[in-house]
Amino acid sequence: MPFSTDDIAASIRKPGFVILKRGILQIWTAGVGGLNGLQAVVDYWFAHTPTEEGSWVHNVSYQNFPQPEKPLRLWPFSPPLTSNSSPPPAAPLAHAESISSISSVSLSAANTPTVEDDLLIGTLPTIEKLYETPPGVSRGPSPVRLGNQDIVPVAVALTESVNAYFKGADPTKCIVKITGDMTLSFPSGIIKVFTSNPSPAVLCFRVKNTSKLEHILPNAQLVYSDQSQSDSSTKDFWMNMQAITVYLKKLSEHNPSASYYNADVLKYQVSSNDIQSTPLNLAIYWKCNASITDVRMDYKYNPESMNVPSMLSNVQVVVPVDGGVKDMQSLPPAKWNADQMKAYWKISSISEKSENGGSGSLRAKFELSEGPSKPATLAVQFITEGSTLSGIDVELVGTGYRLSLLKKRFASGRYMADC
Repeated sequence: MPFSTDDIAASIRKPGFVILKRGILQIWTAGVGGLNGLQAVVDYWFAHTPTEEGSWVHNVSYQNFPQPEKPLRLWPFSPPLTSNSSPPPAAPLAHAESISSISSVSLSAANTPTVEDDLLIGTLPTIEKLYETPPGVSRGPSPVRLGNQDIVPVAVALTESVNAYFKGADPTKCIVKITGDMTLSFPSGIIKVFTSNPSPAVLCFRVKNTSKLEHILPNAQLVYSDQSQSDSSTKDFWMNMQAITVYLKKLSEHNPSASYYNADVLKYQVSSNDIQSTPLNLAIYWKCNASITDVRMDYKYNPESMNVPSMLSNVQVVVPVDGGVKDMQSLPPAKWNADQMKAYWKISSISEKSENGGSGSLRAKFELSEGPSKPATLAVQFITEGSTLSGIDVELVGTGYRLSLLKKRFASGRYMADC
C-alpha cells in the first residue's frame, strides 16, 4: 500500500477533514473497493468539496494511484464513483413504529434537463411556467416526527423532460432527446436521526426496467453504484450516508421551516426513436405576403411514445409573428399579445379520448401593416402526471427505510417546430 490512512489524513491542513480520514478508515476496514475505494474517497474530496466551507485539500499526493479515465459529462454534476464490490452492510435498526407517509414531493422546474444548444434553431418563445418550487425544499403537510428507532419514510420522484425539434412536415428531420431526474424526499425529522446515529442504516435503492436508458449518471457527491452489475434491466445504488447527512443538514440550516428536503440522486438519458418517441407530433406551415400571414400547426397525440398512454395536460402553444400585426383571426380562438408579438393557444388536455383521437389543427390569419412576416419558431409546452416515457420503476432495498410515495411525471422541455 503506497500510503496509509494516517499519511493521507496528516497532509490535510483543514480541521474539517477529519471526516475524510474517518471515511477512508470505514471503506478500508469494510473492504469496499480496496485501494479503488480509498482512491474514490480522495477523488471525491478533491473534486467536490465546496469552496465556501473553506475545505480545500492541500499538499495531498497520491500519484502512485492509478488515474481514472476522463469521465463522460452529459449533465451538470459529475459521473458516479463506482466500486466492483457489493454495498456495505446496512446497520440494523430496532423495531420501528408506524409513522405518517409523505403525501407530496415538490419538484423544481429549474432542475429539468433541456436539449443541448446545438439542437436549437432560433429563440424559444417564453411560455408561463407550469410549476416552480425552490430547489431542495418541499413544504408539504405537517412534518413527520421521527425517533432513532423509526423506519424512515422516503419519497421518490421521477421527472422526465422530452425535448424535440420538428422541421416542417418531414418526420425524418425530427430531433429528440429525453432526459430524466430521480429525486429523493426526506422528512425534516430525518436530520436529527442521522446526526444522532453514528452508523445509520445505509439507504439502498434499485432502479428497474432500465432497458430503455442509454446513460445513468448517479450524483457522485451522494450516491455509489456498482457498474459490474450484469442485469441490464436493473441497477442498484446506495447512498453515501455521511454525505447525505451533511447535505440535508445544510438544507435545513438554509430553510429550517421546510417539512421535507429533496436531494437529486440520478440523472439519466432515455433512448429515442426520432418522431416515434414524441408524445405530440407537430407540423407547422407558414404562408407570408406583404399584408397577410397564414399559420397552421397540425398536431397528433402519440400514445405509443409512452410506457402507459396518459393525458397531456395544460397544453400551451406560442407563435411569434412580426410584420406589424393589426388583427388576428384564429380557430380555435387564440390570444394575441401585442407587446410580445405572439399568439397564444391553450388546450386543457389532449389524449386518445380527445376529438379525432387527439389529432387537430390550430389556424390563424394575421393582417399586417409592415409585412411580410418572417416564419418563426413555434413552441409547445405540456405536462403529464402519473407516467413516464422511459417506464422505469424504483424500489428500496434493505431495512430501515420504506417507500412512502413514488411520483412520476414527464413534461416538455424545449419542444419546438419550424416550417
